[in-house]
Amino acid sequence: MKEQLFNENIKRICRNDKEGLRQIYEDYCPMVYSAVWEVLCNRQDAEDVTSEFFIRLWDIADTYRSGKGHRAWLLTIAHNMAIDYLRKQKREVPTESAPEEFHPGQASHEDQLCQKISLEQAMMMLQQEERQIVNLKIMGELTFREIAAILRKPQGTVAWCYRKAIGKLREVQL
Repeated sequence: MKEQLFNENIKRICRNDKEGLRQIYEDYCPMVYSAVWEVLCNRQDAEDVTSEFFIRLWDIADTYRSGKGHRAWLLTIAHNMAIDYLRKQKREVPTESAPEEFHPGQASHEDQLCQKISLEQAMMMLQQEERQIVNLKIMGELTFREIAAILRKPQGTVAWCYRKAIGKLREVQL
């Protein structure tokens, strides 16, 4: 979704028009879920926080300021909500879980399953921080600067971590 369309949908939400929220939900639910899952590593918790995210978006839509990157704004809120959820639950993040979402192409069901397993295995070889950065960069289509702001890390560290993770994934695919 382009910035202008996002702004229009935010304005619709501010006017209590549910259609604006529906359009944002349809375009950004997978991205938000993926970002939340990277923090929580639990399907049910990630679904709960993602649902809460869109309820909260309805309430805070009037705080959005255009021109600063809506994807980063959405992902920052989602990331913070996931962290808050962890703090509330007072538990550690399990690293043994694998991503449950897969966006299939036109391949057969068997090919899709094999690709999903290969991707999950490759991603599980990465450290949690590397998985999170790769997910934000690829799924969230964010810049290193935006990722650094979300994770509160130096931009150079984020870029280095991303390159290191991509190198690891390439080694696995060879």
